[in-house]
Amino acid sequence: MSAPKPLKKAVLPVAGLGTRFLPATKALAKEMLPVVDRPLIQYAIEEARAAGIEQFCLITGRGKTQIVEHFDIAFELERTLEERGKTDILADLRAQAIEPGALVTVRQQVPMGLGHAIWCARAFIGDDPFAILLPDDLMLCETPCTQQLAEAYRETGGNVVAIEEVPRERVNRYGVLDVEKDMGRLVSVKGLVEKPPVDKAPSNLTIIGRYVLMPEVIGLLSKMERGAGNEVQLTDSMAKLIGRQPFHGLRYEGRRFDCGDKLGFLEAQVAFALKRPDMAAGMRDILKRYA
Repeated sequence: MSAPKPLKKAVLPVAGLGTRFLPATKALAKEMLPVVDRPLIQYAIEEARAAGIEQFCLITGRGKTQIVEHFDIAFELERTLEERGKTDILADLRAQAIEPGALVTVRQQVPMGLGHAIWCARAFIGDDPFAILLPDDLMLCETPCTQQLAEAYRETGGNVVAIEEVPRERVNRYGVLDVEKDMGRLVSVKGLVEKPPVDKAPSNLTIIGRYVLMPEVIGLLSKMERGAGNEVQLTDSMAKLIGRQPFHGLRYEGRRFDCGDKLGFLEAQVAFALKRPDMAAGMRDILKRYA
């Protein structure tokens, strides 16, 4: 088997309306909601960069321009920080800068599902393997989750999705794996089902918002076949790759916080603050007061 193509591209779908966080998201993109002092989208970009990814495509929608602004250079802000001698903050900002031309955006004009959003990035993806990161899923991992997936991709030479076990009564919220062979860290997959009824789910192993996919998925998505919720489901097109290409689930090491959910978002604030040496002690004191 020839060495797989290097993984250098990531697609980040950020066109959602964030209705679960209204009114906060009425004028603010949900991906700009901060966990401690960084917006969700920045955590996702930093995670991708740690995996060696160099090119990024944001799938945006109307009213999402502030996400793009966040990754631009703010000359006035930088000059003010310099004049005030705040060199540490300035250095931090500059370290986060994305190389010119490495970030592109495309618009998803109609909300037709995750599969349709990924299809909108087809010109960016071309003939290359690509990662997908859903910023709502905030990952706290010693080795960044996308880096774990990139390593599994290099090992298997095919499609890899991050997976976790959920209580069986919750499988109807996720894409679920039909397992061919469970090898512990890696699971070979013989089928995928999007949001199955609890009694019809093939397992309790579910896909979370991290993927490495082969470009052939775009040809399948282009048929615009509707699935669960009358949307173009990414899971349905991924399922058609099985048997044609290697397809594995990876039991990633770490924790996921569902920041599309209010309690998940609040828990993420606590967990990420406790991981910060400058904040951990103060956060523990706060928690004691509310225990």
